[in-house]
Amino acid sequence: MASSIAELISERIDTLPASERRAAQTLIANYPLIGLKTVADFSQQAGVSSPTILRFVARLGFHNYPEFQSALQDELAAQLQSPASRTFAPAASGDGIVSPTLEATLDNLRETFRHISDRQLAGIAAKLSDRRGHMYLIGGRFTDPLARYMAAHMAIIRPNVFHLSGQESIWRDRLIDMGKHDVLLIFDIRRYQESLVRFAEKAHHRGVQIVLVTDQWLSPIARFARHVVAGRTAMPSAWDSSASLFVIAETLIDAVTRQLDTEGARRIREMEELR
Repeated sequence: MASSIAELISERIDTLPASERRAAQTLIANYPLIGLKTVADFSQQAGVSSPTILRFVARLGFHNYPEFQSALQDELAAQLQSPASRTFAPAASGDGIVSPTLEATLDNLRETFRHISDRQLAGIAAKLSDRRGHMYLIGGRFTDPLARYMAAHMAIIRPNVFHLSGQESIWRDRLIDMGKHDVLLIFDIRRYQESLVRFAEKAHHRGVQIVLVTDQWLSPIARFARHVVAGRTAMPSAWDSSASLFVIAETLIDAVTRQLDTEGARRIREMEELR
């Protein structure tokens, strides 16, 4: 699978000139729809010139703006796919059951971490390590187990970690205690969960810093997120895979553990003594 435009931006964001970086940030915050508008509309919303938009598109590897828009249209179609709409060629004779799934999973992992920089992960780990605020984690229908798993580890190495579970009304009730020093980590993949989008928007308006772990097509929550990490999820199957998101979670758990170091080790020892 070719790199998504969001992945291309993630690869290049640190090397873009300031004006093109604004174009990239505007696209990520309104993904992919702003890129499907005219160059003039895109440039106006980004606050840059039309030639800047065209230079930005060329820097991503597209020969022209229509080619760029065609790629976005393909991504939009992929976003909307349901398990029932996906058809796949049968496995070659002798491949067995495991081989196609294993190869696709390994490819997803390689491509995911090819597009994520150490600087990006370090910035997220620093925010998750900040004990001045509370940390909240939540996911969607298939991704909430990832949020629960990560919360269980985070609660051992730092205080004030909460996994938000149950009905949407329960999440909204927690907003009263959430503010600008807090971080909300959300897992959301296609077909994106509208209740999570609503919750993210309300948290954003309260100044909560949002970290989004999503797929290569980007959840709409990206428009509210301070940090966006995209993992490859597509498989030769009716179902998407969360394997790359799980490894992202484990990478962040390890990074935060290392960053907290002495404090985390002290909490672990105290917990063991209390058992």
